[in-house]
Amino acid sequence: MTIFQAIILGIVQGVTELLPISSSAHLNLIPWMCGWNVTESFDVALHFGTLIAICLFFYNDWIELIKEGMKIFKCKSKKNVHLSKEGKMFWLIAIATIPGGVIGFLLDHFIGEKLANMPILIAIMLIVMGVILYLVDKYAPTKNEYENMSFKQSFLIGLSQALAFIPGVSRSGITMTTGRMLGVSREGAAKYSFMLSTPIVLGATLYKFKDFGFDIPFLVGVITSAISGILVIKFLLDYLKKGDFKVFAVYRVLLGLAVIWLYICR
Repeated sequence: MTIFQAIILGIVQGVTELLPISSSAHLNLIPWMCGWNVTESFDVALHFGTLIAICLFFYNDWIELIKEGMKIFKCKSKKNVHLSKEGKMFWLIAIATIPGGVIGFLLDHFIGEKLANMPILIAIMLIVMGVILYLVDKYAPTKNEYENMSFKQSFLIGLSQALAFIPGVSRSGITMTTGRMLGVSREGAAKYSFMLSTPIVLGATLYKFKDFGFDIPFLVGVITSAISGILVIKFLLDYLKKGDFKVFAVYRVLLGLAVIWLYICR
């Protein structure tokens, strides 16, 4: 792994992990097209960079969520415990992480590597999920915001993460699509998707920590992923205040078609 490759992959990870366009697709397709060898541990390191971006950008949110969520242990009577919106959101995220994280980990562990080497499958999933994202975002009603999400909404969005083991689906893409399908606003679905990814990526980072190389390319990849990730979070949350997901859906379809064309040509 060269420094140049680490910079390119770090930027790609920071952009594609947080936009609904599938980082797994890009991180599998770019090495396939360029003939690069990217280890699984380096892939996780790049995700660690976006974890840093989310933690820094939402630092105050996470401090408040944890502080309010922990109040449940200070109450003498659990029957009469009253949590603030932040406290409830902390436990919604914690509970929603479990099913999607466990199922996704098992599926990725047994068949994820095989799927990563199937460019046509990646292309098809890019196109299919792009179409679904566009249709859901266009026709789904907006009923509530991030702060007012129900247990059902948060749990189903968390469960949908399990499908992210398929390259081309996109963890942020499937969670944002599910959020919109359940009536969450665009900005709310995006923010919840970012917050929901934190424990999943943290778990993957700790699990692969012993395999990290901690060399110059590793550090460069993590730093570029974190910096580009912060910029993308700011961009997307501002953009979704007035814009929609159409541009990302179109990009997914065009990229999928381009991959199919390139595969046929090869």
